[in-house]
Amino acid sequence: MSRDGLLKMSELAERSGVSVGTIKHYLREGLLGGGEGIVRTSRNMAYYPPEFVERIQLIKRLQEQRFMPLRLIKGVMASDPDRARALVELEDHILERAVAAQESDRISGAQVRGRYDLPQNVLDRLAELQVLSPTTSGYDPDDIAIIEAISRFRAGGYDEALGFTVYDTLRYREALGPLVREEVRALLDRLAGEVEPERAVQIIASGAAPLRELIGAMHSKMLLCELRRQRGATSA
Repeated sequence: MSRDGLLKMSELAERSGVSVGTIKHYLREGLLGGGEGIVRTSRNMAYYPPEFVERIQLIKRLQEQRFMPLRLIKGVMASDPDRARALVELEDHILERAVAAQESDRISGAQVRGRYDLPQNVLDRLAELQVLSPTTSGYDPDDIAIIEAISRFRAGGYDEALGFTVYDTLRYREALGPLVREEVRALLDRLAGEVEPERAVQIIASGAAPLRELIGAMHSKMLLCELRRQRGATSA
């Protein structure tokens, strides 16, 4: 620390891991308050309070990990910075739990090939498309669920001879992308700061299975409705 515990801009950038240019942009946008705690010694020299480090890191995470535009971050930081921190804390707990579960429950590639009737080239292509995410330890539980579903599709006649390929999975991923982002925003907004992070993680985990069932049931119903609509349009 340089002057009475305050930091120079270069020190602030080093401690926060954010570039000087980005910090200056945050200052111009008013994301670091209205100048409280900043000591200016000349036109081109100023010292900043050390608590700016945590604030800058939080802004960067909200921007990059929650895809929040700076105008929304400014409002959140001004009105309820504690809630913003609660969002980040909840995200950390969710990710820690997810990573731990994935790593402990992985199944080796050899086991997958022995258990499911999927050629290795199909598995490799799904990994290239990032539909699956195998590591040297094997496939995580979600990968296994996807592999099992594709195996059942193929067993039911959805195969390459009829034009069904691994690329069909991309349609679902692209369609689910906006839904998942909206779901994450809704979950975090409703749970962060309202319940303890550990309890929030339990709530999210307990909702995973019923959510899959809900989406499956709604998809089945909508598929049937669309088939009826198209048949009606053809008949007309």
